[in-house]
Amino acid sequence: MNRVAYSTRLQRRRLGLQAGFFILFVLAPVLDIFRIDLNLNHLIFFGHDWTLGLDGFLAGRTGAAGVALNLLLRGFIPLAVVIGGGVWLSWKYGRLYCGWLCPHFSVVELLNRWMRRASAKQSLWDRRTIPPHDPDGAVVRTDPRYWPLVVVLAIFFAGLWAVTLLTYLLPPSEIYRNLWQGALTRNQQIFLIVATLVFSMEFLFARHLFCRFGCAVGLFQSLAWMANRRAMVIGFDRRRAQSCSSCASACEHVCPMRLKPRTIKRAMFACTQCGRCAAACTHVQAGNPAGTLLQWVQGAAALEQTGRDFGLHPAPPAYRTTDAPPQGRPRSAANEGR
Repeated sequence: MNRVAYSTRLQRRRLGLQAGFFILFVLAPVLDIFRIDLNLNHLIFFGHDWTLGLDGFLAGRTGAAGVALNLLLRGFIPLAVVIGGGVWLSWKYGRLYCGWLCPHFSVVELLNRWMRRASAKQSLWDRRTIPPHDPDGAVVRTDPRYWPLVVVLAIFFAGLWAVTLLTYLLPPSEIYRNLWQGALTRNQQIFLIVATLVFSMEFLFARHLFCRFGCAVGLFQSLAWMANRRAMVIGFDRRRAQSCSSCASACEHVCPMRLKPRTIKRAMFACTQCGRCAAACTHVQAGNPAGTLLQWVQGAAALEQTGRDFGLHPAPPAYRTTDAPPQGRPRSAANEGR
């Protein structure tokens, strides 16, 4: 498989994962996969009550040993596994969850695409417009008549997010029944109205700012990623920077976080590892025998990108995607795209 076809397939797979996870995000409370029931004051996990056994202890039905075991098995160990696994994945791969699964980021990318059609920008705060030609040659025509659709989409997903979050806190059957019958309680109405307004404003005006600075999960991933100088990162082959002269900054125009992928790692703090910049470069450099200038690197190959964060200028590595290929198996152009 050539590099262009591989990049296209990878992006389609990423969008498929995003869509699947968004559906799971909406349906998880409905299917009792995971939710917090404020009426019962405990978690529901795969249809089972997830409690720490404190009520039994207070009522005298459970001893101190039983409570301690419950706290360990149902509290500390699950938290340690989730937090520890998240730290490890983020330390090694960065904000992979954001770019490949996050239901908020999938809405961000969707609104980016339609806002570009309405204004030739992916954000209201972009200073420059995006060229009408995509890296793959497709033409995107700007038409202000798309603005009502952008607003409708923002409000729709804001409302969907508000309802979904409420079903994580209260029984989904109660919320959807009350919505259908127009019988929401006063507190439910207030929550849905306020949450929908806040999410609408955020989706329209501050979705990128929220991802960069307001999302605790994203910030957590970025901090862990920055601590590892060998973590996976988009590397820029500076030895061939002259090849960029024929490109109108395609990698910057496609970045959903409005970053500049050819810069140092520190300036890519909010990178979601979506790989769209590398895919754009692959399309632009399709006729270049040397191939793309942007690609994921890790291990020793990532040190060049990371070292420049501290004013260092390490020599470009001999191999860009791994520490070194297996002995006796020289890396071919075909294998490089795999």
